[in-house]
Amino acid sequence: MKTYNDYLTGYKRGFIGFTTLSVLAQSCLGAIAAMFILMGGTSIWHMIQLFFVTIFCMGFNAAVLSQQKPKFVFAFLIVSFSFSIFFSLLNIHYLFA
Repeated sequence: MKTYNDYLTGYKRGFIGFTTLSVLAQSCLGAIAAMFILMGGTSIWHMIQLFFVTIFCMGFNAAVLSQQKPKFVFAFLIVSFSFSIFFSLLNIHYLFA
């Protein structure tokens, strides 16, 4: 929990700069996850995965644009990154097939 609080404090201190960088990084990571998902096909399972990645990426961008509190934006960033990384790792085997 100390690590989370340290990162949150740093994020709050440089909120404007970190928000700009996190929107860029999170959008790129979400796009990579979407690419890996779609490389697997268009079955219902893949569309459900794509739905979650897209919703969390768009949700984070909406939280930034609607100027939510830094703690909420930071938490949403972590959730969005986690979903994108999880689904990327789940579907990365299509890259080597």
